[in-house]
Amino acid sequence: QVQLVEYGGGLVQAGESLRLSCGVSGSIVTNMAAGWYRQPPGKQRELVATISRDDRTNYADSVKGRFTVSRDNAKNSVFLQMNSLKPEDTADYYCSAGTFIGATYYPNSGWGQGAQVTVSS
Repeated sequence: QVQLVEYGGGLVQAGESLRLSCGVSGSIVTNMAAGWYRQPPGKQRELVATISRDDRTNYADSVKGRFTVSRDNAKNSVFLQMNSLKPEDTADYYCSAGTFIGATYYPNSGWGQGAQVTVSS
């Protein structure tokens, strides 16, 4: 069973950067697609970035050009580099293991505890 642990959240000012890490156990990151979701306060969880098994990446329009998803096989981890952060990026961030069916990403792992990101204006 895949287990995921997110790290790296915090409180930053608008325009600053954060890097979230997702430690994976029970699977090998090279064998899975992965996705980062976020859930703003009082809102539904939304998909913000995915990386396929062959390292193709895709982003929500709201983060395109500012966020970068990557993986480190040696660390068996997935990362989300977030630059030029905005107050509207404030949310709990979660990583997932999953798969693509066509162009659509489907998570198939449980959720970690999340990483809280707060961006002040």
